[in-house]
Amino acid sequence: MPAGQGLTGSVATAQSGTRLVHEAGATVADVVSSFQRVAELVEEISEASREQATGISQVTLAVSQMDEVTQQNAALVEEAAAAAESLEEQAQGLVKAVGMFRLDDRERTGHGLAARRR
Repeated sequence: MPAGQGLTGSVATAQSGTRLVHEAGATVADVVSSFQRVAELVEEISEASREQATGISQVTLAVSQMDEVTQQNAALVEEAAAAAESLEEQAQGLVKAVGMFRLDDRERTGHGLAARRR
């Protein structure tokens, strides 16, 4: 092999190798960039998950408060029902107590009392 061709071939090989190194460097840079973008996406997903967890906590608290108010309302309804029942019993007792007094028709309408006063 003549010396000129060997040198020319070595230069061509070196140039080809340099080109491959530059291409490999560009590929590595693309991979690093892709990994950085994946890391950013993972961070965004993580932040969204934290926000969802906070939202779920707030909803859970609101449901708990609604449950508490519902239980309080149920207790108030029971108390109101008991008071109504007691009032009905008292009214029935009053009707019985007043029922012992008999009035004639004139006294029931108020005419008998007015007539007596005249």
